[in-house]
Order: sequence, then C-alpha cells, then structure tokens
Amino acid sequence: MQRINDNNPLGFHVPEPSARPEEQPDFSHIRLSDAGAIARPPVDCDPAITHETSCDLIRVLDDDGKANGPWDPKLSATHLREALALMCLTRAYDDRMFKLQRQGKMSFYVKALGEEAVAIAAARAMNSEDMMFPSYRQQGILFARNRDMVEMMCHCISNSKDNLKGRQLPIHYTWAEGNFFSISGNLGTQFPQAVGWAMAAQAKGETAIAASWVGDGTTAEGDFHAALTLANVYRAPVILNVVNNQWAISSFAGIASGAQPSFAARGIGYGIPGLRVDGNDYLALFAATKWAAERARSGLGATLIESVTYRGESHSTSDDPGRYRPKDEWKSWPLGDPILRLQQHLIALGEWGEKRQQELETAQAEQVRLAYKEATSFGTLREGPLAPTSTIFDDLFVEQPWHLRRQRQDLGV
Repeated sequence: MQRINDNNPLGFHVPEPSARPEEQPDFSHIRLSDAGAIARPPVDCDPAITHETSCDLIRVLDDDGKANGPWDPKLSATHLREALALMCLTRAYDDRMFKLQRQGKMSFYVKALGEEAVAIAAARAMNSEDMMFPSYRQQGILFARNRDMVEMMCHCISNSKDNLKGRQLPIHYTWAEGNFFSISGNLGTQFPQAVGWAMAAQAKGETAIAASWVGDGTTAEGDFHAALTLANVYRAPVILNVVNNQWAISSFAGIASGAQPSFAARGIGYGIPGLRVDGNDYLALFAATKWAAERARSGLGATLIESVTYRGESHSTSDDPGRYRPKDEWKSWPLGDPILRLQQHLIALGEWGEKRQQELETAQAEQVRLAYKEATSFGTLREGPLAPTSTIFDDLFVEQPWHLRRQRQDLGV
C-alpha cells in the first residue's frame, strides 16, 4: 500500500479542455458506444439499475445511416421527412436572424447550430398539452408546434407586433397558447419551475407533463440540484434535460462536471433514472423522450436526460468562441451533424435524395425571407413603431398597486 505523506503540499485542481485555440481538436475523452449496443430497460425500472444508460451512450443511427437496437422507435418515413424539414427550417431561420443581428437590425441572437435535433425530437415525442420550460437554444420546439414565424421575428426585432411588447431580450420567446413557458435569462430557474408546474398538474389530477432544458454549465447552479430533489421527493411528472454541448459561454463542460464523463449519472444519486443520449441522433432522442414521458405519465416520476452534442456556433452574438476553442472544432465532432445524419438515414431507406434536399433548403430560405419582409411591415428595431410606453405597466398585476399607478400618472400614460 502506498504510504501517504502528510507533509506533501496540496495541489489546486482546475480541469482543462482537451484543446485551445490554434491546437488540433481532440475528442478522445468523449465516451461513445456502438449504435444499438445499449439495452432499453423497462419503463418501470428501479433508477438504481440505469447505470449503463446514464454512463454509456444511447445511439440508434450508425455511421451508414442505419437504425439499430432496442431504442429504434420505428418511425415512419413521413415522420422522418417532417422532422428533417423542421430541423432544416430551424437552421435556415437561425442563419438569417444571425446575419440580421450582425447588420444591426436586431440587438441579440442565439443560434442552435448542431443542436437542432435536441428540441425537435423532444417536441415531437411529447403531447401538445405538455408544458415546455426551455432554455434559449430550443427554438425548434416552436417550429415543431407550428408557431407563426412572423410573430417570432416580430418579437426579435421588438416591433409593434412583439407579443412581449419589448419587455424581453430577443429570442427569449414566450407562447402561452402553445404551452411554451417564457425563457428566463437567469439560467437554471426553469428547472425548479418545471418541477413545480408538474407537481401542480399532478395535484390537480391533470394528464399533462412538463419538460425543461439547461446547458451543461447550469448543472453547477443550485437550482439544478433543488429541482432534482423536489422531482424525486414528489415523483413529479417531468423530464429534465441537460444539453451537454461541450461549452458554457466560455468554460468547457469539465468545469461543471469535474471532468467526469456523465451528467446523466447524477440522476441516480437523487433516485431518478438517467439516460445519456447521442444528441445528434434524432431517433435516439425521440426514443429516450418517449421512454421518459411514458414513465412520467405512469406516475413513476422524473427522468434526467443528457443530450451529448456540440455547440457549433458562438454562445450568442456577444461571444467570440475563437478566444477559447479551436476554430471550426465543430467539424471534428465525432457524432457529426444531426441534419446530415437524419438525411443520410432517409437516403438509406430510399425515402430521400440530394435533389430533394436542395429543393427543401431553397424553399425554406425563401419562406424565411418572406416572413422577415412581413415582420418588418409592423416596424423595425431602428425606426419603430414600438409598443406604447404605457405597456410597461401591463400584464403584471390583476389589480395595479398604488405606486405603479402613481408612476404611470407621472409619465402621463
């Protein structure tokens, strides 16, 4: 046995990413599994037995685009084509909105490049009455639930048709009619909110469940741990998603994880099953969400899902990723591009082709262009018209308190 020397000075440990700017990308630390290799446990299993599903990687699509194993959801070609179209639409929308921000026509934007499958698969695996508590890279949920693109754009440019009347940052969408909870800039708050909503639905005897998303960095926040505790204690019907896209705004995932390979495994310690899923595999994500949703609807409580993916673009338009990671590192990501992988799967099935893909992308780019043209007919960020000043007092209280009435009088509105 090695003798411990009490006189040795203590060392201070700070996890470091595998590569920095000007270095070669290195993803050898990413723990992968073969497609179809991970068993699918019963929905009513004891969380303690989900060690394999939370530490290895649930995958369905292999490198040839073929579906494998017990997690294959056996989706129809029509479903897959619709999913591909939604993912491509999200990317086309992101591309245009990002460029508009760079042109000064919008103040702020966040792209979901490389993460489109995370939102689209979850939204399509759940029911329309289920409540979504997203972070700011799940705009795909809105497209999957048929949110009007013009109204999304009107919010982003804060014009007279902005449903939030200029009181939220761009891309902090909210859509009550579509069960899409207002995005919070204070990251992490949506996790306990989702658990609380699910507990309320449970107490009222409703059938809807909730889902929420945070990034890997947010797992270091207290809200993450409070949410898992509440979800376990009350068996809340909620799906808690960690999008492990390898980077918080400028710190790599190892800072929040302590350089451990799995976020999903944390669920077991709270008495919650964990699923670690290939976040660029639409089929695997759909199947994992279906499994978790069935468990929640059966009264068996929450599931923690980790989607292993990669943030292909900057954290936001306020960020320069070239200062902390290799340029074009995303192109070396071992799990590929979620759109190309689903496209490859459809081609392997004989249900798609390069020409159809080009036609789809061209049509969607035109759809986005026309939507923006219509959105600007209601005003622009620079020229207005904007929401009236009086609206800053609206939608806050059923009965407005005296001090707000006084402030409104002082402004003459």
